[in-house]
Amino acid sequence: MADAVTFSFSDTIAGYVTRFDSGARLLKLKTSDGREFDVSLAGDPSAELVRNLDEPYIDASGHIDEMLSPGRFLFVYGVHYPERGGGFDAKRLVFLGRGSEDYRFEEPSWWVKQIESLADFYKRAQFGDGPVDFTEYRTEIRLGGDKTASHVQETDTISRLVYGMASAYLLTGKDEYLEVAERGTEYLRKHMRVVDSEEDVVFWYHGISVDGDSERKLFTSEFSDDYDAIPMYEQIYALAGPIQTYRVTGDVRIKNDADATIRLFDKFFFDPEQGGYYSHIDPILFSADHESLGENAERKNWNSVGDHAPAYLINLYLATGDQKYADFLEYTFDTIADKFPDYKNSPFVQERFFRDWSHDTAHSWQQNRAVVGHNLKIAWNLMRMNSLKAKPEYEQLAKKIGEIMPAVGSDVQRGGWYDVVERLKGGDQEAYRFAWHDRKAWWQQEQAILAYLILNGTVGGDANLREARQAQAFYNTFFLDHDEGAVYFNVLASGTPYLLGTERLKGSHSMSMYHSAELCYLSAVYNNLLINGREMDFHFQPDPTNLPDRVLRVSPDLLPAGSVRIASVEIDEKPYTDFDADALTVRLPDVQSRVKVKVRLRPVAK
Repeated sequence: MADAVTFSFSDTIAGYVTRFDSGARLLKLKTSDGREFDVSLAGDPSAELVRNLDEPYIDASGHIDEMLSPGRFLFVYGVHYPERGGGFDAKRLVFLGRGSEDYRFEEPSWWVKQIESLADFYKRAQFGDGPVDFTEYRTEIRLGGDKTASHVQETDTISRLVYGMASAYLLTGKDEYLEVAERGTEYLRKHMRVVDSEEDVVFWYHGISVDGDSERKLFTSEFSDDYDAIPMYEQIYALAGPIQTYRVTGDVRIKNDADATIRLFDKFFFDPEQGGYYSHIDPILFSADHESLGENAERKNWNSVGDHAPAYLINLYLATGDQKYADFLEYTFDTIADKFPDYKNSPFVQERFFRDWSHDTAHSWQQNRAVVGHNLKIAWNLMRMNSLKAKPEYEQLAKKIGEIMPAVGSDVQRGGWYDVVERLKGGDQEAYRFAWHDRKAWWQQEQAILAYLILNGTVGGDANLREARQAQAFYNTFFLDHDEGAVYFNVLASGTPYLLGTERLKGSHSMSMYHSAELCYLSAVYNNLLINGREMDFHFQPDPTNLPDRVLRVSPDLLPAGSVRIASVEIDEKPYTDFDADALTVRLPDVQSRVKVKVRLRPVAK
């Protein structure tokens, strides 16, 4: 096989301008790992400014020369030709802002506008112009928002949609989004919830299959990895949407459901001898070691231990301030910090375990492979937890992940973050091999963005800010679907949308509105409140009688103590002064009906 590439191909380069010769039409770009490329602009490439969802195309083709100033980060798509040692002819340039230091996704309202567009897309796709009727809900949504013939309603995907709508309400105050969130929560409670009075627990069906006026309950998972079992992560994500709605409304019924589901976790998934939580139980005996579970018997994994925090538990604590939820969070993060690192063997954490915490490296599709996004998700959530209860091991592990991951999990040539890779190199391999492909999933970009944003916002560092900006740049350049709406599931390594199979869909077992909305919500919080020192508004609509002492807790996330305070409050559009600015609480008026609360938070100067 020839040593040199002897064929042409199209690709993307993400890099920083080091030099531009206008006369020769030659651009020098340096990638994030320091390699320089010569890029020819002689073919008159097009140029554009990155744009948000629902924004028109912004042409910059007539401004290329003046915008290619040293230090500017941009994407160049073009064609590589093998002649004379290789040349790269640019065909398309994407600029991230008007000025060399401008990044449009750092604009105060960028992520708020994006979540609004997402909410409008999914509301329209699921319910059209008619009433919000969840009997019409579909798990599968096509690229343009059309529904498929399939009419299986999965609990988790409804919950994820509810999460997105509640988050959109928190940022915008638009009643139409809260209506979807509340109706979805009621639908989950009526159709998917099972109250076991004898065991004093609640559990959730996998979903329901609807045929006309009849519905068939799907008790166990229909997903191949978890077939005919009750997986922990499905029970976890059943709570995600309702709990985010609970933050807005204070509906005590939702909290009661969450407490009863946590009792399910502690009674049937918890391992009191070895610690941690099992990933699956069987549907008859609720046993984690039943032989019917096959390779899922007595197993523990990232989802069963780590997903509690981001899916519902942090939000449940934010809404209540209850110490028992803080203790649960601390237990899960202590377990992660103790059991998951495996740096003597691999730069990636270990994700699957047997009961005794020995490593399960032959399980199903995962084998001894790493999900890149799970490493980043651990770093992001460790830093959230560190703001609630600081521990050296939390910050040290988060920083270590942040330092290690770019070289082994990101695409230093094109930008963005990969999916699943081998945890170990084989033979004389220099790079960690992709498990199946080099595509990039939307949700893994989210984990990278949030990890590096919160690292920069809490511990600082130019490297963290650079990684955060590069990740946001790739996501906003390549994942936003400007033709049909919402975001793509996967893109190729170059950023081109991958539109085959289930990855063509905007709604599936794996995708609803959760990750894209969570990204918008927390990117707005971290960019504005932690990094750029900007005020933000948040919206709530509680019934004061549902809240202990009528106290509404309004902290948007687990942020460093004293980093933000309340600047002002409005109730039903009138100024209101009964609040504790530093505690981030509002004592609501003594009324018997719901009130609209608008809270403005202000960062405290560092």
